[in-house]
Amino acid sequence: MFCKNCGKEIDDNASVCIHCGVPVKHQTQQTAVTEPKTNGIAIAGLVLSILWGTSLIGLILSIVGFQKSKTEEYNGSGRSIALAGIIIGAIFVATTVIWFGTCGISCIKSCNDLMDEIEPVSALLQTIV
Repeated sequence: MFCKNCGKEIDDNASVCIHCGVPVKHQTQQTAVTEPKTNGIAIAGLVLSILWGTSLIGLILSIVGFQKSKTEEYNGSGRSIALAGIIIGAIFVATTVIWFGTCGISCIKSCNDLMDEIEPVSALLQTIV
């Protein structure tokens, strides 16, 4: 190591510079503590899961965000947000499928009822023409 005062090389374990006599401050090695990355995909997944029209996309992004949270790079970041997005997205998607299924069945029934009412009128019109 080098003396911070005179710049000359000194022993790594020296407490005083042998050239200029200035006390040497040893730098303690600090381990770098890195914050885990923010899991933006998990956040986007939760937001899109809450919105009705984009809940399927949100569900998919939440699943991807949940998988990313398991990596060392993300170290659990966004895990609970992604899990909330998965749950909310699954509920919204299931509700949408059930709702459209119910509407589809009632729409078909209504169309059939309407056709039953139109047939006699259509037959009457054909006899007139």
